[in-house]
Amino acid sequence: MILIFIAGFAGGVLRGLVGFMKYLFSYKEVKFRPRYFLGTMFISGVIGLLSALAVKEIGFTILGGFSFVLAFIIGYAGGDFIENIYKIIIKKSSFYEDLKGK
Repeated sequence: MILIFIAGFAGGVLRGLVGFMKYLFSYKEVKFRPRYFLGTMFISGVIGLLSALAVKEIGFTILGGFSFVLAFIIGYAGGDFIENIYKIIIKKSSFYEDLKGK
């Protein structure tokens, strides 16, 4: 069970890192803020962990069981799912649209 928690958290952190790198390379003169980065990675990890745990508790089974590899994938996808729901609600295609004019 601990491997599922770790894998879900790691998947979320990877998703957060991909999003952060996308932001970092999309804009010029982006200042790196370590506290913001660590906070974002932690929140992304928790979202991944909770996503993996939720799917596990629902009883989702593939090939006879729920593996840590599946937990990692669900941890990664959980962040994407929440991000896309948020974009639909606010009706924007990006979190960073407001920063383009600055």
